[in-house]
Amino acid sequence: MKKVYPDAKAALDGLVFDGMTLMAGGFGLCGIPENAIAALHAAGVKDLTVISNNCGVDGFGLGILLDAKQIKKMVSSYVGENKEFERQFLSGELELEFNPQGTLAERIRAGGAGIPGFFTKTGVGTMIAEGKEHREFDGETYIMETGLTADVSIVKAWKADPEGNLVFRKTARNFNPMMATAGKVTIAEVEEIVELGELDPDQIHTPGIFVQRLFKGEFEKRIEQRTIRERESA
Repeated sequence: MKKVYPDAKAALDGLVFDGMTLMAGGFGLCGIPENAIAALHAAGVKDLTVISNNCGVDGFGLGILLDAKQIKKMVSSYVGENKEFERQFLSGELELEFNPQGTLAERIRAGGAGIPGFFTKTGVGTMIAEGKEHREFDGETYIMETGLTADVSIVKAWKADPEGNLVFRKTARNFNPMMATAGKVTIAEVEEIVELGELDPDQIHTPGIFVQRLFKGEFEKRIEQRTIRERESA
């Protein structure tokens, strides 16, 4: 099975449709699948349900899909720096399913592992718990959360081989490995594709069995908030 595609458009071909559920890796702007997002914008697909920690920033990352009104619902944990995200949510234009960040991560991991639901103490006694099943374990109350899956997961990795084995770099790993397991089809965009056998098996973060398509991308790697320390005077 050939997994390597020439670009994002080719990798997405035949997979996207209106109303689909999409998982997109990244945390803020770190480790986001920039190329696949841009290709989805160009394709004009709409009414998307997007599962992602946040929704990029205004005019970049998932923010470009938000600006184009291609997203119907966000399942996320953080509004972040995106003013359009805030505006659409407060105006009722965008559905939002808020999750505590750890709960979101575990819902995705559970979905990838075939676990339909699990119990957690996070959110008990808050709005998060409303309408959810409560159960006691050892005298403590827990709420049930469901696993999450997607029609397509788009992730960003550092290196890959032609079989789709992935290595992520530092904090760009974030949500990407767990999302790679939870998509019916997973597309990885990477900085480098190496020859088969070049990756140290002990360093592979996501085995290729979870990745159906991949391509080498070009990355802008914007910084969400650049913070510098003033130089000390001599």
